[in-house]
Amino acid sequence: MAASEESATSTQPAEFEASEGYKQYVVWLLFVVYVFNFVDRQILSIVIEPIKKEFGLHDWELGVLSGLAFAVLYSTLGIPIARLADRKSRVDIIVLSLFVWSSFTALTGFARGFWHLLLARVGVGIGEAGCSPPAYSLISDYVEPEKRATALSIYSMGVYGGGALGFLIGGYVAQVHGWRMAFFVCGLPGILLGLLVKATLREPPRGFSEGMHRVIEEPPPFLQVVARLWSKRSFKHLSFAGGLHAFVSYGVATFYASYLGRTHGMAPKEIGAWLALVTFVGGFAGTYGGGKISDHYFAQKPDPRYYLWVPAITLILNVPFGVILFGFASKQVVLWMLIPTIALSAAYLAPSIATTHRLVGLRERAVAGAVLLFVLNLIGLGLGPMCTGILSDRLRAHFLEQGMVDTQATADGLKWALTIASSINLWSALHYYLAARTLNQDIESGNQQRA
Repeated sequence: MAASEESATSTQPAEFEASEGYKQYVVWLLFVVYVFNFVDRQILSIVIEPIKKEFGLHDWELGVLSGLAFAVLYSTLGIPIARLADRKSRVDIIVLSLFVWSSFTALTGFARGFWHLLLARVGVGIGEAGCSPPAYSLISDYVEPEKRATALSIYSMGVYGGGALGFLIGGYVAQVHGWRMAFFVCGLPGILLGLLVKATLREPPRGFSEGMHRVIEEPPPFLQVVARLWSKRSFKHLSFAGGLHAFVSYGVATFYASYLGRTHGMAPKEIGAWLALVTFVGGFAGTYGGGKISDHYFAQKPDPRYYLWVPAITLILNVPFGVILFGFASKQVVLWMLIPTIALSAAYLAPSIATTHRLVGLRERAVAGAVLLFVLNLIGLGLGPMCTGILSDRLRAHFLEQGMVDTQATADGLKWALTIASSINLWSALHYYLAARTLNQDIESGNQQRA
C-alpha cells in the first residue's frame, strides 16, 4: 500500500496564515468563478429557440448541444485535471480554465451551423472541466470539516447565480441584439475575472483547515484512489443518486425557456426576467439551505448520514411539485411554483460533495470530487437534455399522428416529457437512502486504511 498522509514527513509552512475574513473571501471569490462558469454553460438554454429556428434543429439536437457535446469532455477531462490539482497549483488550473471556457463561449457567437455550435460547446466543456475539482479541494483546505458543507453550498450557489444571470442578460441581449451578441457579452468578462483570481487567491497547504502540520510529497496512485473510493457501497449509491438527479435537473432546466415559450406564449425577454428571478431565489435558497441544514443537524448529533438524508427528503418532496408544474398548472402558477421546485432540486449538491470528501484523504479530494462529477455529468448533463429532447420529439410525433396541429403537438410533447423526467427524482432519493445505510462503516474503514 502507498504511503498515507500520516506517513508524510514534510512540514507545513509555518508562515502561511489565513484570517476568517480571507477564508470567506476565498469561498465567495470561487462562488463568482462558478457564476461565470454557469453563465457560459447555460447561456445556450435561453437562446435555444432562436437557434432552433435559424438552423432548423430538432429537440434532440438541442439536447446534444446542451448536454452531450459539453459533458463528454467536461466529464472525462475532469479526472486527469483533478489528478493534476492534487499535485500542482489549483489556483493556476482555475485561472487557465477561466481563460479557455470564456474564449470558447465568445466564439460560439460566430457559429454558422450545428457543427460549429457543437465544436464551440466542446471547447467550453474542455475549459470548464478545470473549475470545480480544484475549487472543491481549495475550499476543503480553507474551511473546517464542521463548516464545510455550508462553504461548499455557497460555492455551489454559483450554479443558480450563473443561471439567473445568464437568463437575465441572455434573454434581454438576445431579444434586443440577437442571440450571437449574448455569447459575446457573457463570454469575454471571464478573462478579466481570471486576472483577479490570479492576483488575489493564494494556494493553501494541503490539510490547512484540519490543522495538519505535515503534507505528503506525492498523492496515492490514481487507480488506487479510484479503486478505494469505488469499493465503498455508500459512494456507489451516492454517485448514482447524484447522477439520476442531475439527469432530471439538467434535462428539465435545459428546456425551461422552450416550455414557457411554447406552452405559455412568453417572449425571450420576459422568459429571461422570470427565469432569472425564480432561479436566483429558488437556487440560492435550496443550495445554501441544503448545506446549512446538513451542517446544523450534524452539529446537533455528529452523524454524517444527515448529509445524505437531507437530499433524499428534498427530492421526494420535489416530485409532486414537478408533476403539477409541468402537467397541470396555469402560467402564473407555473412561474411561482418554479421557486420551491428549484429550491428542493438544488439541496443535494453540497452535502454530496462534503460526504465524498469524508471518504478520502487530503491529497485525494480533487480526484474524488472529479469522480463524483464524472458520474453526475455523464449521466445527468450528458444524457439528461438529450433523452428529454428525444422523448419530446417522440411524443410530438405521437400527438401529430392523433391529429393534433403541429404547434400544439410541439408544446405538449415537451410538456409531458418534462413531467415524466421529473418523476425520476424518486429513484434518486432511493439511492441516497441506500448510501446512508453503509456510510459510517465506509468512513471508518477508510480511516483505518489510511492509518
